[in-house]
Amino acid sequence: MIQQVQNPILEIHDLSVSYDRKPVLWGVDLSIPKGALVGIIGPNGAGKSTLIKSIMGLIPLNGGYVKLFDKDLDDVREKVSYVPQRESVDWDFPASVMDVVLMGRYNKLGLFSRPRKADRDAARFALEQVGMQEFAKRQISQLSGGQQQRVFLARALAQQADIYFMDEPFAGVDAATEKAIIKILKDMSEAGKTVIVVHHDLQSVAKYFDWLIMLNLRLVASGPTDKVFNEKLLEEAYGGKLTLLTEVGQLIKQEKFPGIEK
Repeated sequence: MIQQVQNPILEIHDLSVSYDRKPVLWGVDLSIPKGALVGIIGPNGAGKSTLIKSIMGLIPLNGGYVKLFDKDLDDVREKVSYVPQRESVDWDFPASVMDVVLMGRYNKLGLFSRPRKADRDAARFALEQVGMQEFAKRQISQLSGGQQQRVFLARALAQQADIYFMDEPFAGVDAATEKAIIKILKDMSEAGKTVIVVHHDLQSVAKYFDWLIMLNLRLVASGPTDKVFNEKLLEEAYGGKLTLLTEVGQLIKQEKFPGIEK
């Protein structure tokens, strides 16, 4: 099932991505409504993180396009926030918690401008939202994994964007941090922000998200959680991976996969 949306905040059409001539995403078409709290689910290697990175312009597309607010990313970048996987960051970099959160204000500051009072106030408020205000002067390398994830979230909140992409924000955090993060994400959604999250724990999907994107190299489903989170589509997403890989391999041999030569 793929539910199309009127006036979507995010629209993806025929998106295809490959790494080293190996297909990672293939012909993805979907649209997302404003204010949705969206989970991206699928087996390992299904292209979940790749989808977010391709939307953010971090990896090239082999085909298709992405529109945010019906525009290209470069025209609306200040409205878009990205929280990468915690493991992808050098946490030994010498910066305080406040320094990291203030990075979320750079789009509003300009590259060489000093933070204003409004920026520091926004950063402090973001730290209060994630319960990290007492750690503002602490070096990020001295924090636990869950605390680092909260700081990442505070940096995104300080940006005051309209759409947020988060890659595995619950990975490696304790239960209390996960509970705190999902409450913040739900509050953001209720305030009209759109939040799109790569997620791997199927047990919490129905409780956390009101919209789901199901991937397995190509789009299996996109729509309201109560419509697409069912046994049939889960079997298609998680049970048909080997069949799909074989099918994609045959298409590559026939030179039908976009951007890939024999």
